Amino acid sequence: MPFTLATWNINSVRLREALVCKLLTEEAPDVLCLQECKSPVEKIPMEAFRALGYGHVVARGQKGYNGVAILSKLPLRDVGDRDFAGLGHARHVAAELENGVTVHNFYVPAGGDVPDREVNEKFGQKLDYLAEMRDVFREDAPKKSVLVGDLNIAPREDDVWSHKQLLKVVSHTPVEVEALAQAQEAGNWVDITRKDIPEGQLYSWWSYRARDWDAADKGRRLDHVWATPDIAGAAHSSRVLRAARGWEKPSDHAPVFATFDL
Repeated sequence: MPFTLATWNINSVRLREALVCKLLTEEAPDVLCLQECKSPVEKIPMEAFRALGYGHVVARGQKGYNGVAILSKLPLRDVGDRDFAGLGHARHVAAELENGVTVHNFYVPAGGDVPDREVNEKFGQKLDYLAEMRDVFREDAPKKSVLVGDLNIAPREDDVWSHKQLLKVVSHTPVEVEALAQAQEAGNWVDITRKDIPEGQLYSWWSYRARDWDAADKGRRLDHVWATPDIAGAAHSSRVLRAARGWEKPSDHAPVFATFDL
């Protein structure tokens, strides 16, 4: 059963309902994982998505902040969530497809502005969140699983517009990159996007602060698609839909896609 999956930090699913519908109509992924929905589950505009063929939804919501949702054309079984680092935030949900693949949808904390947990509580929360991801994967090795989401870290030098200038900027600091690498290694996760696109600058996020984000192109690859080794070989056709960053009233993130022939 081949299926195409997309992940997108939508930055308010209600505010950008029309953009989600545009993506579902024009790109029609089988599964769409959304982060930063900023909505209680009951207020997510499900009817609009169901009308486009996405009749299966597994979500965790929170008023005004966080929130993750999995929209699917394919039947889904809710297999729970975990409150990583005990933050009480809606930042993780998992669902299982009929073919036995589990999809984990993550929204890792951004970590604030100062990369020092002693003076910035949010940075400490981010590191704690990643440490618990590592520990969970180490304790119970995932199988036949896909992990997607806004992980809020651009790990490689070519995942940012300037490695040297961003070394002390939250999302690309060595301590964050190492924490993410440990979580990835603990679950033997394969970075599918970079398996398919191994070389060159690649971004999925561009700041709202840039007057002309496209021309400046000061991006970061914060959004990821990983898979366990038992299904990683079935993945292909990874891409970032950069054009979505230029849609009217856009999210500052662009959707990332991958297809799995399973």
